[in-house]
Amino acid sequence: MAVSLTRRSFGQLSTGEDVTAFDLSREGISITVMSFGAALQAVRVPDAQGRSEDVTLGYDDLEQYERVPQHFGVSVGRFANRIAKGRFTLDGKAYELETNNGPNHLHGGSSGFGMRNWRVDDHGEAPNPFVVFALTSPDGDAGYPGKVEARARYELTATGELTLTYEATTDAPTIVNLTNHVYFNLGGPAAGDVLDHEVTIAAETYLPTDKTAIPTGERRPVVGTPFDFRAPRSIAEGVRDGSDEQIRIGRGFDHCYCLADEHRKEPVGAVRLTDRRSGRCLDFLTTAPGVQFYSGNFLDGTAAGKRGRMIRQGDGLCIEPQLFPDSSNQPDFPTARLDPGETFSQVSVYRFGTL
Repeated sequence: MAVSLTRRSFGQLSTGEDVTAFDLSREGISITVMSFGAALQAVRVPDAQGRSEDVTLGYDDLEQYERVPQHFGVSVGRFANRIAKGRFTLDGKAYELETNNGPNHLHGGSSGFGMRNWRVDDHGEAPNPFVVFALTSPDGDAGYPGKVEARARYELTATGELTLTYEATTDAPTIVNLTNHVYFNLGGPAAGDVLDHEVTIAAETYLPTDKTAIPTGERRPVVGTPFDFRAPRSIAEGVRDGSDEQIRIGRGFDHCYCLADEHRKEPVGAVRLTDRRSGRCLDFLTTAPGVQFYSGNFLDGTAAGKRGRMIRQGDGLCIEPQLFPDSSNQPDFPTARLDPGETFSQVSVYRFGTL
């Protein structure tokens, strides 16, 4: 496949803002990214017979991304995942955030980064096709201190991998935790649910939560639990295990796996997904200290996705690289603090293939 990058319109928001999309392709993979939410809108890769399909959930039109937000493929911030009771303290000062997920703050609030139209900062084809989106989050935005400049860079490498790099800087002490919320179904848009996908997660421990999905502070060994994916297992083997309280709390898997105690300098293998029906597989590498594994438990069939298919529980799964949830309130977790002169940096690699 020849290297290519095409810029086009993805429509207009209700505010009148134009949303820009880019189609990038090379080496058997093509992706679509858009400025709204700095989102990964589509990923098209071949199956074992060479038939290419989009393996992500989402919408065909911009209006649904704005009207029925489900975080499909968006860049999440200022703080991904949950903050208990929407509160945290930094340098002795207490901050109050929106509580948009029961009693807690989730994904930066209802108008978080995933609901913003990012700027197109840079794009090109050489040496690899890439797009950079940028966003300015002012001091006090959604209740967070400090002005933050965020960037999301999508690149297709010479080996056909998708690399996603997040960076952020600040002019005052704050907290930052960025991730991408792409939902995968390696079977393609007509394949049904993902419960027969086999999952491997390179983690010895995970974070159990209370009934509101806030980590208790314990790092619990996965051995002997439905959360043990150190060897390949289907999602179905654990997602209905009613004997495990954590499965009941999350209605399935919606937990952070502990990969390291801080961001690493180079991406390391974290998750492998396999769909034996299509023959597709995905190796996921990241520098992040944690990865949230979510089995699509709260997809409720209220939205029609791509090709007009209703999106129902378990139709997609997320592997969200990030700092640990509620880390701003739990000093034993990797810190989310970002100070002036520092750069938040997180690199993730999506390596698609076939069996």
